[in-house]
Amino acid sequence: MLNELSFALPQILKDEVDKELARLKNEDVIGRIWNKDPDVWTGEDESKWLGWLDIVERELAESTKFTDFAAEVSDARFESLVLLGMGGSSLCPEVLAETFGKNQFHILDSTVPAQIESLESKIDVAKTLFIVASKSGSTLEPNTFFQHFYRRVSDSVGGITAGSHFAAITDPGSKLETVAQRDDFRSVFFGDPAVGGRFSALSVFGMIPAAAMGIDSVDFLRRALNMVNACKSHLPNENPGALLGSILGVCHAQGRDKLTIFTSPGINDVGAWLEQLIAESTGKQGVSIIPVDREKIQPPGKYGDDRLFVRIKLSGTNDSDLDRQIDSLAKSGQPVVTVNMTRPQDLGQEFFRWEFATAVAGSIMKINPFNQPDVESAKIEAKKITSEYEETGDLPSEKPVYAENGMKLYTDQANLSALDEIVGKDPSISSYIKAHLSRLNENDYFALLAYIEMNSENEDLLQEIRHNVLEKHQAATCLGFGPRFLHSTGQAYKGGANNGVFLQVTSDDSVDLIVPGQEYTFGVVKSAQARGDFQVLLDRSRRALRIHLGQDVIPALEQIISITS
Repeated sequence: MLNELSFALPQILKDEVDKELARLKNEDVIGRIWNKDPDVWTGEDESKWLGWLDIVERELAESTKFTDFAAEVSDARFESLVLLGMGGSSLCPEVLAETFGKNQFHILDSTVPAQIESLESKIDVAKTLFIVASKSGSTLEPNTFFQHFYRRVSDSVGGITAGSHFAAITDPGSKLETVAQRDDFRSVFFGDPAVGGRFSALSVFGMIPAAAMGIDSVDFLRRALNMVNACKSHLPNENPGALLGSILGVCHAQGRDKLTIFTSPGINDVGAWLEQLIAESTGKQGVSIIPVDREKIQPPGKYGDDRLFVRIKLSGTNDSDLDRQIDSLAKSGQPVVTVNMTRPQDLGQEFFRWEFATAVAGSIMKINPFNQPDVESAKIEAKKITSEYEETGDLPSEKPVYAENGMKLYTDQANLSALDEIVGKDPSISSYIKAHLSRLNENDYFALLAYIEMNSENEDLLQEIRHNVLEKHQAATCLGFGPRFLHSTGQAYKGGANNGVFLQVTSDDSVDLIVPGQEYTFGVVKSAQARGDFQVLLDRSRRALRIHLGQDVIPALEQIISITS
């Protein structure tokens, strides 16, 4: 059975969607996608990145690797499983662990030292299997995570057997494959180089971790295959992926570029996966669909005409209040798409539906949905900073534009001039933040980018800040923890439409950790990533302000809550 999709659109949007569906049919866009025709998009290298289209069938043909690995992990009696990865290598396993309640499974996708230390306090490294996931094998974060934990495991169980506590998922011929062979990893699983990270959920990058945590990967893939087959229909109005992609593309063309996601509690983490897929795929060349996840729902009168609402509902979940609020939005004329899932095991259907829909939306937007040019720009800036640290032993100097009670503000001259014009002769942390938020115009969005530990207390406080902005300015709001968002929404923030107002939050580290074999620490890496990210925002002429909190994060966040309320 397929997960059901329904939608309610105002007539003007419905007419445009019908026109788009007719165009897809007349131009045989669906057939051309399956034939891997790059001219569906920009005629560049898109054909090299379409291995996800048939990955489910290919993985099912080699399904014994999932059942064998599941049995091997079970027999080894590991107490904990930790995935070391970023972006597409970690988000699908995170969704599965959250959805299926696999509490023994942990994700590390942060270079914040306190977060690494917090994870380590929850596990016994001598009884843990670490899965290092990196397509290229050269991604900074998973490599430094591996270096840290390989030393920890070696110190605990000895270097001879340390490799048996590690498995790798990578593309053939990568640096990680070489490391895995050198250190005698328990297992190495190879991805398909033609499957990009954010399209890799139904490949070994999603299914090997699923098998390790005790999820039936083979059954999961078989259920997903129902959606794969449905998306082969050349009739767009009967093709669940093409239909959704048409709605996404048409809504974007009509100025509804904020995809606002509401999920049932049992599947609430799927929004994080959708964020990466949508933002990194569509945010480039000055256009973007901005995914908005975990934002508090508002009454219909509080929204403008820049939203498309998506409701992903899990049967048997008691969230009738949300259903009523979503119905009110539809009745008020807002576009609403609803997906009904019968059981969590059918989540794979949504992975494929949204991948196909994103490809279709990218064709309507006339972009290449499979590259991520602006992710690389932030990596380059961060590398410059870490290189200078390695040469001098210090991070490059920087001067705040304003400081008060241990908090410091940073921005460039163009942003500072605009802020000073609003602030006038009464500068303060409060007046600068208020001035920055006052730059939110109609149909803009606000993004809170936090390079602090991702824990429930910090997240609750940051959520309160974003919701203050939502209710006061009636602008769409986003919240991301760095550096993980660099591999997802960060692409859209830098390469997409220039309609975002950004507040980056950084802090000093109360603890720091050496990266084994390197001249720098995790704290240095985190700082370099934050500063590199911020510099690229400035280079792209974004309205961006950075606030550095010092070490007292909680009181500082509470102060920002007061300022924004």
